[in-house]
Amino acid sequence: MAKARPAAGTPATVALTAASIPFSAHPYEHDPTAASFGLEAAEALGVEADRVFKTLLADTDLGLVVGVVPVTGMLDLKALAAAVGAKRAAMADPAVAERRTGYVVGGISPVGQKTRHVTVVDETAQLFDTVFVSGGRRGFDIELAPADLLRATAASYAPIAR
Repeated sequence: MAKARPAAGTPATVALTAASIPFSAHPYEHDPTAASFGLEAAEALGVEADRVFKTLLADTDLGLVVGVVPVTGMLDLKALAAAVGAKRAAMADPAVAERRTGYVVGGISPVGQKTRHVTVVDETAQLFDTVFVSGGRRGFDIELAPADLLRATAASYAPIAR
């Protein structure tokens, strides 16, 4: 008899399930004309935008690094570099980010990336019981406790948003 296969999900949901990390899935209707994927998610899900975090990749002299910051702010590249002990950081080329994570821009999740990267989550995530991050595609966020996000990505906290 064939083994039962788990229901299909994104690499993020598969990774969280495999690690027994609790999360809630929040699909929503994505508008391809939205100016900001993160603000669109906050509005569509009816949550305060400070709880919704975007995933950005930066190229440092130590390699690619993931920064997870609130959608209401911007990634402070100098602070990210300092947090990982790098001398410099610049935004990664979107094509490289897609290739290395296995996700498309606007749907890059910090969880379940094709290649694991050093990850830093902005310290403001600790202010909330749960936060929202991309679930691995546009129009799909996952909600989880900040400590669980750190556990799933082997991340650390640092003040990397401005």
